[in-house]
Amino acid sequence: MKKYLTKADIILFIILIALGIASTILVSHGKSTGDKVVITQGGELYGTYSLMEDRSIDIQSDAAHNKDADSVYNTVVIENGKVRMEAASCHNQVCVRHAAISSAGESIICLPNRIVVKIEGNGGGYDAVSK
Repeated sequence: MKKYLTKADIILFIILIALGIASTILVSHGKSTGDKVVITQGGELYGTYSLMEDRSIDIQSDAAHNKDADSVYNTVVIENGKVRMEAASCHNQVCVRHAAISSAGESIICLPNRIVVKIEGNGGGYDAVSK
């Protein structure tokens, strides 16, 4: 009977699994926590808020750039050191379904309403790979 796995194959497999786990741990610990939330609307600064202060931010604008809606609105919630998009007038609701963010460099984008919510601070916004 022919053997398909040798001892060397098993050792190589274990080493590869260990390297995968180690790199996952290094990347997850490389994220820096942000300290401020920067919101832009149509490429212009809408506001800068502390990530540590719980609040709800309502963003209203005219429908000049979104012809499918009578009015354009987004509701951003800062809660427990995380930011999420609670509501939006866009049809696809991708920004609302996006997970809450808390690390520097992460962002939530509502493309139809041209809203960008970004975390900045404590590390300059670089991700773990580019450090």
